[in-house]
Amino acid sequence: MKNIAVIGAGTMGNGIAHTFAQFNYNVHLIDVSQAALDKGIATISKNLDRMVAKEKISEADKTKTLDNINIFTSIKDGAKNVDLVVEAATENVSLKSKIFKELDEVCNENTILATNTSSISITQIAAVTNRADKVIGMHFMNPVPIMKLVEIIRGYNTSDEVMDTIVHLSKEINKTPVEVNDYPGFVANRILMPMINESIETLYNGVAGVKEIDTVMMLGMAHPMGPLQLADFIGLDVCLSILNVMHDGFKNPKYAPCPLLVNMVMAGKLGVKSGEGFYDYSENRKAETVAKMFS
Repeated sequence: MKNIAVIGAGTMGNGIAHTFAQFNYNVHLIDVSQAALDKGIATISKNLDRMVAKEKISEADKTKTLDNINIFTSIKDGAKNVDLVVEAATENVSLKSKIFKELDEVCNENTILATNTSSISITQIAAVTNRADKVIGMHFMNPVPIMKLVEIIRGYNTSDEVMDTIVHLSKEINKTPVEVNDYPGFVANRILMPMINESIETLYNGVAGVKEIDTVMMLGMAHPMGPLQLADFIGLDVCLSILNVMHDGFKNPKYAPCPLLVNMVMAGKLGVKSGEGFYDYSENRKAETVAKMFS
């Protein structure tokens, strides 16, 4: 396996492309938006610069990594003759289904189709293809070049051969693969999102403020960042989407998103990417200033 296509040049997509390219895979980065592709490559270059500054890689390594990435604005052109496609588009089942239908038509019959979904059923996505045995979940963690974990999610029809191939590939790019089964939220988000949601409920009920909640979890539970800061980092819209998938999938009220989260997303307060969530990021991307509505 040498040729990898990555669909989506956003935070997760460019991180996945960066990681494969750094390990000398030929990467086709695909996005319908040329502006998104340009921004994605700029982000990869900037992240590589940080690694050079920290002497983790050389300038030559940076150049080689960037040379390993080619960009495309169509799936038809970018997904031809690749061994693996990793889809990292928006967490929307209709969009992912549309992408996988097209991939099934465009890709060679032996191409493995993976999705970076953080909550949506692999079996449901695979059902729109004629190769359900070759569809699998590869849930990378953000930031991809740094975080070691990859959840490998087996759909109902995913073959043992494909599972073994993806587990081996994950190890080749210096990740730690963990095999899980196909249930809403898998493992990471099934545990993480209720904690984030409960933190938002705690704020909503006036138990404590933003910094107080985050400080308790950081100092008391040894979390590297508080749950509200983490929610901002993930994106409040993404958190809401994942909670909705779990709530719909399990029909269990414990996964129902907090009304405060719903209102913040409707108001466009999405966290770091919008400049404001539980914290104000207008001056910098660090969670130092609590958003005005919570201060």
